[in-house]
Amino acid sequence: MTVCRDCCCGSTDKHPDVDHDAQLATLRAGVGRHRVRVSECLSVCERSNVVVVQPSPVARRGGARPVYLGDVLDREAVDAVTEWLTAGGPGVAAMPDRLHAHLFDRTAAEVA
Repeated sequence: MTVCRDCCCGSTDKHPDVDHDAQLATLRAGVGRHRVRVSECLSVCERSNVVVVQPSPVARRGGARPVYLGDVLDREAVDAVTEWLTAGGPGVAAMPDRLHAHLFDRTAAEVA
């Protein structure tokens, strides 16, 4: 999993009611053996906070691709992300319904 933390994502100026450090700690604690990387700007600031859920190597070989989630700002969204990744993530487990509103197409965001 990659978590954007740069100009907008993780910004108390943009999201003053979010404890970004606690959010990152919750993600790290919730995914167990999976790695959580922190990235500089992913250039989709309009969707901050952005989390990219990577498929496992086996799922990627089966055609699964990274899933971009935006506006991951509350505990419910963070918990849904960690539950999904723990269950296997993209290509293995169905995305929780509560994450569908957070899903976006990165390629469409680049074109817009």
